[in-house]
Amino acid sequence: MSHSLYGTLITPAGAVQGNLVFGQTIHSITTTSKTGPLILPGFIDTHVHGGGGGDTMDGAKGVRTLAKYHLQHGSTTLFPTTITNPWDNIISALLGVREVMREADPQLASIPGAHLEGPFISAKRLGAQPPQTQVPEADKLEELLELDVIRLVTLAPEIPQALPAARKFAKAGVRVSIGHSAASLETVQKLMQAVKAKGGVVGFTHLYNAMGVLSGREPGIIGAALSAPESFAEIILDLHHVHPTSFLAALAAKPDHLHLITDGIRACGMVTGQTELGGQTVTVKNGTARLADGTLAGSLLSLDQALKNAAALGLSIEQASQLLSAVPASYMGLKDRGMLAVGKRADLVVIDKDLSVLKVYVAGRRVNF
Repeated sequence: MSHSLYGTLITPAGAVQGNLVFGQTIHSITTTSKTGPLILPGFIDTHVHGGGGGDTMDGAKGVRTLAKYHLQHGSTTLFPTTITNPWDNIISALLGVREVMREADPQLASIPGAHLEGPFISAKRLGAQPPQTQVPEADKLEELLELDVIRLVTLAPEIPQALPAARKFAKAGVRVSIGHSAASLETVQKLMQAVKAKGGVVGFTHLYNAMGVLSGREPGIIGAALSAPESFAEIILDLHHVHPTSFLAALAAKPDHLHLITDGIRACGMVTGQTELGGQTVTVKNGTARLADGTLAGSLLSLDQALKNAAALGLSIEQASQLLSAVPASYMGLKDRGMLAVGKRADLVVIDKDLSVLKVYVAGRRVNF
């Protein structure tokens, strides 16, 4: 069964006033004189812990809850993200992600896999992660990879056994994202080279956050990220985690490899009050979520709000759409989605002139909010 929508289509060729005919995939795009809302490719979030009261660490129920919440905000594809915790908790969470993946509920966002953020990070750059880091020993990696659910891993290059772990993940097709690290430039570059030698793809986890600073004589992790145009980098554009000018500088350095994430936690949708992250108490107030010591604890962001923030900073809708869809699709090797083009999945977000979500379609099926 085919459906059609008309409006301003955000395509790889730019904004087109057109008519979109689609089933599970896009059948045709034709120009039209009719005016209508903006139609964008569905947003892809590679880093999201929770939302709407649910969290990846809750298991399958939490994954369903967060997937439903973020879908209402335009995220048609997402990678539920873990947090540093006891090993059994992490495995349980990944099994929950796998369960929801296999269900492929058409009323939920598409879930191609999980993002393992922690426990293979540095105790010196925990951010809001609990102090329960672990070494990526061979037996642990075997257990993880046998689950066939991890598609992206955050890894600190300086921890013991990081290099063999990076090689093993890369060989298995898992994207290796450098983050929560105090590594030197040389250590970062060595790991990047190891990943590339195995045919892997390198990323950077929430650029600028939990990775030190960039200076003239010590470029560090940020310098490594900005000077490697072929590597990808996430950024949290909630206007709390990263200064607008820092975001624009990263965009200038990596125009085709920077993408927006939420790093959202279960408190997404909450205005004030207390919640938790990885077993730690978190206070929600003034648009942020923070630990007791004031550390930012993930975000309250949704990707439709990230779109609005990008537009407010001067990006065109075409530019912002690329950061939300085409770039993360390229990063994760999702060749069937990420843009409005014939043959691609009909993952669609219909928004009004104020950039608020009106309708969402996943593989051609309209989602009920």
